[in-house]
Amino acid sequence: MAAAEPARPRRASPRAAGEGAEQDRRTPRRTPPRRRPAAPGPAVAMRAAARQLAELLGRHPDSVSSLKPTEDGWEAHVEVVELERIPDTTSVMASYRVTLDGEGELISYERTRRYTRGMIDRPT
Repeated sequence: MAAAEPARPRRASPRAAGEGAEQDRRTPRRTPPRRRPAAPGPAVAMRAAARQLAELLGRHPDSVSSLKPTEDGWEAHVEVVELERIPDTTSVMASYRVTLDGEGELISYERTRRYTRGMIDRPT
């Protein structure tokens, strides 16, 4: 077995000795500056866009088809089922453009397109 190292003597702190108490009363404590919250990342922005749009429309988003950063925050395109039909490929879908600010709060939304779920994009 290895021999244990001898314990090092502790240094007395100025407070323990009563030396720093006077100085603490004279020097005002500075509070750290408030930092602006960091802008949300893409995953957080995507979830925020879908969640907030669902609250406003009362319908659950089907998917987020695009997300891009802007100067002021984020812009997302969210796909929503507006009218469910049987068969599922005939359900009416809508695409909404959602604008989020720098903190991830919804600023605006607008429906940009309606289509059936089975419809595929055609080249223009």
